[in-house]
Amino acid sequence: MSDKTKILEIFANPNPERDYTIIHNAPEFTSLCPKTGQPDFATIILEYIPDKICVELKSYKFYLQSYRNDGIFFEAVTNKILDDLVKVCKPRYMKITAKFNTRGGIHSEIIAEQRRKKLKKKFV
Repeated sequence: MSDKTKILEIFANPNPERDYTIIHNAPEFTSLCPKTGQPDFATIILEYIPDKICVELKSYKFYLQSYRNDGIFFEAVTNKILDDLVKVCKPRYMKITAKFNTRGGIHSEIIAEQRRKKLKKKFV
């Protein structure tokens, strides 16, 4: 898989002094099952608290669409999306919830999250 982060565009957070939550729902995510080659459909929910940077929505849409022909397991794609967005946006907090449509009678939901590590204060 190529470096998909090149697709993602960013812009300056208009309110970096405040913690606020951004939630984007993408109900048309598609990838391929690596075992069967059949399409998997999901709703991807991106939830994050930005620091200095926000992700631009059109580029985020194209980024998600870039998985359309990739054979990748649910768990792997959810964590890859989180890793790529954290790499580009460097948020204070980010969570990806991937709600995959029922397949074989089983509904799968994968949740991956990352918090910025807090710096330890040195006491003098």
